[in-house]
Amino acid sequence: MTDSHDTRTVALIVGSVSQPSLNRRLADALEVLAPQAGLELVDVPIDELPFFGAHMEKPEDYPEAGRGFKRAVDDADGLLIVTPEYNRSIPGVLKNAIDWASRPQGENSFAGRPTAVIGTSPGDISTAVAQNHLKAILTSQGAHVLGDPEAYISYEKGLIDDDGQVTDASTREFLSEFLVSFRALIDSTA
Repeated sequence: MTDSHDTRTVALIVGSVSQPSLNRRLADALEVLAPQAGLELVDVPIDELPFFGAHMEKPEDYPEAGRGFKRAVDDADGLLIVTPEYNRSIPGVLKNAIDWASRPQGENSFAGRPTAVIGTSPGDISTAVAQNHLKAILTSQGAHVLGDPEAYISYEKGLIDDDGQVTDASTREFLSEFLVSFRALIDSTA
């Protein structure tokens, strides 16, 4: 087991390729706060992944983009997914990334992986419905999903500045506690 004072590497997936993206701003803020929890967040982009299809299921047919994505997830101590909510669910591009990481058969990158989910939107319930759906998918794939605290961030203009600094003290404190809880999950599954 690794010393609890060592920095843990976390693969960071932002479930949107929109520009600009509120969830990318949230991810930037989490990157700023992560060192306080002993975490290093490493961005793992999903925008270059082709659409997954069963014809790519065999390892010899697995494209380099899929292999590189899986390596980035597999090499990390944990996985943090920042997701928007589209039509009461997760974006298609995020579902596609999940399909890549769970394949080929027998090489599921989620099995036993400590995973946390967070998201933001301007709505009152933020991304609660999408996160619930995402957690169900991840749990079905064997991920150890952080259950508490749940993190539905209601975004207001100016909440996160251009340098990734959270301007609201209570939100900053909550996000820091969220990351500490995630670090504890990572340590407990190491």
